[in-house]
Amino acid sequence: MSDAVPEPEPETEPEQADPGYEPAAPAPLGVPRDPTGNAEVDAGLARLADADHLATDGHVEVYEDVHRGLRDALTALDTRPGPPAPPSPPSPYDRRS
Repeated sequence: MSDAVPEPEPETEPEQADPGYEPAAPAPLGVPRDPTGNAEVDAGLARLADADHLATDGHVEVYEDVHRGLRDALTALDTRPGPPAPPSPPSPYDRRS
């Protein structure tokens, strides 16, 4: 057993960012956007192309906008009247003499 106390590690300064470093410019991801046939949905999908030309911190605004539009399109499907319900068959108790 040794009575020697270990030497403390010398403190190192945190790494400095390279002042010549520049992040890559925004570039399209090349994800295909196939038309759905629904004008509202297709407009939202086309809006996603805007993110291809923005820095990463600008993507959130585009994604939230598209999400809001898709949610509104789905909500509109619930509020549109569907085809009328077929008439119910007559009940035997509906006969009047």
